[in-house]
Amino acid sequence: MDVSANIKRLGLGKAIDYAIKDPKKNFPKLLDWADKFSGGGFERERVGIRKIIEDPSNPYYSFIYDRLLTLDPEMIKKVGVNFFINSALEGWKKQDEYREKYQCNIPWAILLDPTSACNLHCIGCWAAEYGNKLNLSYDEIDDIIRQGKEMGVYMYIYTGGEPLVRKKDLIKLCEKHDDCIFLSFTNSTLIDEAFADEMLRVKNFIPAISLEGNEETTDARRGKGVYQSVMRATQLLRERRLPFGFSCCYTSQNWDAITSDEYFQKMIDLGAYFTWYFHFMPTGMASSPELMPNPEQRTEVMRRIRKARATKPLFLLDFQNDGEYVGGCIAGGRRYLHINARGDVDPCVFIHYSDSNIREKSLLDCLRSPMFMAYHDGQPFNENQLKPCPMLENPDALPEMVKKSGAHSTDPEEPEPVDHLRSKTVEYAKNWGPVADKLWEERKAELRAKYNLHD
Repeated sequence: MDVSANIKRLGLGKAIDYAIKDPKKNFPKLLDWADKFSGGGFERERVGIRKIIEDPSNPYYSFIYDRLLTLDPEMIKKVGVNFFINSALEGWKKQDEYREKYQCNIPWAILLDPTSACNLHCIGCWAAEYGNKLNLSYDEIDDIIRQGKEMGVYMYIYTGGEPLVRKKDLIKLCEKHDDCIFLSFTNSTLIDEAFADEMLRVKNFIPAISLEGNEETTDARRGKGVYQSVMRATQLLRERRLPFGFSCCYTSQNWDAITSDEYFQKMIDLGAYFTWYFHFMPTGMASSPELMPNPEQRTEVMRRIRKARATKPLFLLDFQNDGEYVGGCIAGGRRYLHINARGDVDPCVFIHYSDSNIREKSLLDCLRSPMFMAYHDGQPFNENQLKPCPMLENPDALPEMVKKSGAHSTDPEEPEPVDHLRSKTVEYAKNWGPVADKLWEERKAELRAKYNLHD
């Protein structure tokens, strides 16, 4: 037992209780606690939060005081301890020990697919056709988490299929591993009163709900009544003061609608605390490359999200355009990896090539496999952090790693030769490159001026 870590957990729990009683008076003291136990880490984040809570004009001032600190108090405590102590402070320390010892990537989060099954039949999605053929058993997921925790990983993210098809098992895992945080990308149609009550009971399960426009556009692709089911799920979560967010994929067709001011405000009004924005990826034999946004569209999406992030009480993450905050590509175990429902360990949720399976190797051995070591040795794939991906913006990098490592396609519907995938991104990379280079030089100049830095 790590006595020091337990003291930190107890101290943070008491500090959160204290802060909730009178947030505007006591929350700064919570940050004093964070400064004391951080060991100097996460300085930018700690300084940034302190600036926010001292400035009522900052949009995140109301986000913290009027929204975040009005969540269920016990959930605030559970997520606070699991995130800041287990995942950030103690977990990161353990991850670094493994990185140093084994000279490989160790992730901060693990994405995994409990099942390939889904309860919907959305147009253009393979899950409805593939059905429930592939599943990770409860014991397999439990063992993945056990191995991850040994390396300091306390953040687990479910993808699919529809993860909530397995919601009984997921709740059991929350109970057994109550020192972890579980985030689930979900269509939310299986969130009923009983499951919402279970989330409130375990307090370490957070849904990220797929949202794609209004009732007309949603029901046209996903089925009649789906939009109203999503609205009902958000209502159930709000009633229980539970945190949730949204997940949005922007394409050449929907980018304008889902990054409008009206759309941002809609997500805030529905009660969301965060939103993941994902760039459409042309993964899969039947994917449509024309859905990739063009350079002008991607640039405008980035501009709108960054503007909204600075002006609205909603935490926004732009998976493809926020490389500067994480040092480029985070896949291949550098910050995360993906395990599909067949047990294949992929470097990325969007890149379905692997040379390892969790049913045949330990998690650490998978991270030391040729494919994952190719990621480790190749990152960053581009010094321009607006071109982070070895598939999308650096299309020659992925085929080289796949062929050199002997990795194979793990696509659950139809194996895709890596050169076939490359053929869909070469033109995209060529068109985006000059735009990204200009934007990156402008961004570096902006940061140099802001922090009085020199080349």
